[in-house]
Amino acid sequence: MKSRAAKSEVIAAAGALLLLPLTGCGSAEAGSGSTVTVTVGYQSKTINTVTAGTLLRSLGYFEKELNALGDGKTYKVDWQDYATGAPITAQMTAGKIDIGSMGDFPLLINAARGKQLGKPTHLVSVTGYNLRGGLNTIVTAPDSKLASIEDLKGKKISTSIGSAADGTLVRALQRAGIDPDKGIEKLNQQPAVGASALSAGSADALSQFVAWPGLLAYQGKAKALYDGAQLDLPTFHGVTAREDFAKKRPAVLEAFLKAQSEATDYIDTHPVAAAEKVAEATGLPAEVVYLYNGAHGISTFDPAVKPQLVSALKEDVSILKAAKLTGDVDVDSFVDDQYVKKALGSSYAEQLATSPAPAASEVWPKDATETRTFKSPAELLTYVAQHKDGIRAAYVPDATTGTLWFADKAVWVADGETLLPFVAPATAQAYVDAHGGARIITYADALGRVS
Repeated sequence: MKSRAAKSEVIAAAGALLLLPLTGCGSAEAGSGSTVTVTVGYQSKTINTVTAGTLLRSLGYFEKELNALGDGKTYKVDWQDYATGAPITAQMTAGKIDIGSMGDFPLLINAARGKQLGKPTHLVSVTGYNLRGGLNTIVTAPDSKLASIEDLKGKKISTSIGSAADGTLVRALQRAGIDPDKGIEKLNQQPAVGASALSAGSADALSQFVAWPGLLAYQGKAKALYDGAQLDLPTFHGVTAREDFAKKRPAVLEAFLKAQSEATDYIDTHPVAAAEKVAEATGLPAEVVYLYNGAHGISTFDPAVKPQLVSALKEDVSILKAAKLTGDVDVDSFVDDQYVKKALGSSYAEQLATSPAPAASEVWPKDATETRTFKSPAELLTYVAQHKDGIRAAYVPDATTGTLWFADKAVWVADGETLLPFVAPATAQAYVDAHGGARIITYADALGRVS
């Protein structure tokens, strides 16, 4: 989206920042004598990067790995929090950030800008990913009559141009036969601005990355129109490092990647505790964090640079070129997994072969430190019906894409005795059209059928 978002940041909104003259080109690796400061740029609320940002910082694993280097130096980590990837790229090319994390489209901007300025950067590991593209979602207002991507023709749609969420919008419109430039009125807005525009009625739909769609749905401020996983194209976030820093301090970069791997182990073995930690640090509801980062959530975490993600990155270049945000990007020269291979050693091959957790229905009971997993959505509904006052959150996977969604926000279909959840109304209707006797029902009706 486990496929853990988004994950994707606004590029064009901060494009002007990237074009500003670069001043103060001193290295981020500050300090004198035996003290070295390592500067890490991250995005606390882009929760598909938490193993290289929010959660990693909370756990203190990077500092621990640095202290264990035993090279006679004292290390200090300067964590710098940003809302998007663009300013991280600007600071990296200015020599002020050593290591950064951002989404796939911003990573391409990072690669292009670094090469342009003679300050090359490299993708050194992956954070959260979804192999089908479920980290990006198009949502509408709760009372909207729009029911499919085709209904967006001629409408006002808010997105962040140059982000992976914009890429999802462009591709979805193209598949629907709608010109993404002329067939809609695109509003280039940061996520928070777009959310406000949707609530105010000045935007008909919002295409955004993790965690905005899930957050707005959870708050009752939006409903899903299009599940990015319908595209069946991978989306991911990754870690980028300055080439000069990596060459000068390879042991420090490897320490970061070891710490990232430890944070990944933590999120895999303590998903509820991890969600609570991220929620505390970001102010996001833990229930929303778990939707993306939970045991069967939309996002999967492991640091390995998988070939299918690199292939997806190459396909993304055309979207950015069409938006005139980059020219050609040499993805193969941008990707450099030598440091993560060394950091993880023999486990790297195993992580490279890791697959996302299978889709499953989960309930997070109130006051519980663990969730409960069910074999089917119907079993989950039965449990929810019997414990209505004891449920913190209930999650179900889309019957066709596997994208996890809140059970009470899903579109439910009854096909005989079978109850099937869908993220978006169009996919639910497509199932109904293909299965005689199947029909869309309300969540209350679905609960009633198992009571």
